Amino acid sequence: MTTVASVGYLIAFSLFIVGLMGLTGPRTAVRGNAIAAAGMAVAIVSTLLLPGMGDWWLIVLGLVLGAVVGVPAARRVKMTAMPQMVALFNGVGGGAVALIAWVEFRDTAGFAAEPLHVAVASLFAAIIGSVSFWGSMIAFGKLQEWLATRPVTLGAIHRPLTVLAVAAALAYAITVMAGATSEWLVIGVLVSSAFFGVLMVLPIGGADMPVVISLLNAATGLSAAAMGLALDNTALIVAGMLVGASGSILTNLMAKAMNRSLVSILAGGFGGAAVATGGGTDDRPVRSTSASDAAIQLAYANRVAVVPGYGMAVAQAQHAVREMADLLEGKGVTVSYAVHPVAGRMPGHMNVLLAEADVAYESLKDMAESNSLFPQTDVTLVIGANDVVNPAARTDPASPIYGMPILDVAASRSVIVLKRSMGTGFAGIDNELFADPRTSMLFGDAKNSVSEVVEELKNL
Repeated sequence: MTTVASVGYLIAFSLFIVGLMGLTGPRTAVRGNAIAAAGMAVAIVSTLLLPGMGDWWLIVLGLVLGAVVGVPAARRVKMTAMPQMVALFNGVGGGAVALIAWVEFRDTAGFAAEPLHVAVASLFAAIIGSVSFWGSMIAFGKLQEWLATRPVTLGAIHRPLTVLAVAAALAYAITVMAGATSEWLVIGVLVSSAFFGVLMVLPIGGADMPVVISLLNAATGLSAAAMGLALDNTALIVAGMLVGASGSILTNLMAKAMNRSLVSILAGGFGGAAVATGGGTDDRPVRSTSASDAAIQLAYANRVAVVPGYGMAVAQAQHAVREMADLLEGKGVTVSYAVHPVAGRMPGHMNVLLAEADVAYESLKDMAESNSLFPQTDVTLVIGANDVVNPAARTDPASPIYGMPILDVAASRSVIVLKRSMGTGFAGIDNELFADPRTSMLFGDAKNSVSEVVEELKNL
């Protein structure tokens, strides 16, 4: 049976890799996800075939409970709530690893007869898993708006407490590795790490949440890999390293897309609180427009760019946007979608929404290609995006987003911004684009506004 399990693991690893390759593009993402899921099923069955596997009723109970909770939750979740669902599910993975590390400590009587690497790997998994779980719960609360999305700190004592939590977790872990067998020490590791996870994510504002989600996802993968090393489970090692490596790469890419270092993101204090940037739009006039005027502009354009943002997700306007694009293309207008890497609340949020509406993959343009096309674009339609199109990132050194790569929509011949109000984005700063003479504001719910534009286009 050991040989059968080894062959099963090899098949599972191959499916994992093929599945990850499929996730690199919207066209193959669904298939890739299914292939990776099949790989996980093969890995689970292979693990159950290992000699000495027992407590079958507990395993079956866990599988049933997980399916009863997970399947309905995944099927019912709205696309706007997908980021917090990802944070929640990722956190549960980290929490599971932390609990397994605790159980391993108990089963081995405090790692008494185990090689040192088992204790080191288990305690590493306990620390990172606990941090991932509690950090993800705070991220979930912020995304769900159960907690303040702005940076939250405990004042002057916040950082000293954070350092103290890390020091306590390490001290407890070192004491266990030195041979202490008190179970309270492992509980101390988990509790101290939990405090660190909470204190780490609380000061991080909504603007940085996509990076935080990716970072915590990587942490969960690393904790799983460490636990696999302690348990001598090859499947857990490989799966954890794939998650950890891909999450780390994505975290780095997301940070670069915001022109911010990971250290500055973890330091917090960005995204949520209104900041005066020396030229806000509140005291400057803006030009409003109507659905009929917007439809005329769009219908007589040669090239139109659509910039999706979180407002489009909230309004569930992606299907109306697709209908509008079809009508424009029927009139000979070239329509493309300019997608910023950190638009929305998680990596790839806008891509998922547009794919759901069957928008052709070729129409989705990355930031570099979109910026090269804006000077030839007649009308850019900004739907719910804010910080990722704010010219202050290029023009105002005093702005907290200065230096962040943005979609240069101001280079278009005209811009129509769909928003409910003049409210700020996640960064909490005014958007200079709104006061640009070439910008018109179409106020209202994004889905209703686009639907009104669609009706006007049908009459032209």
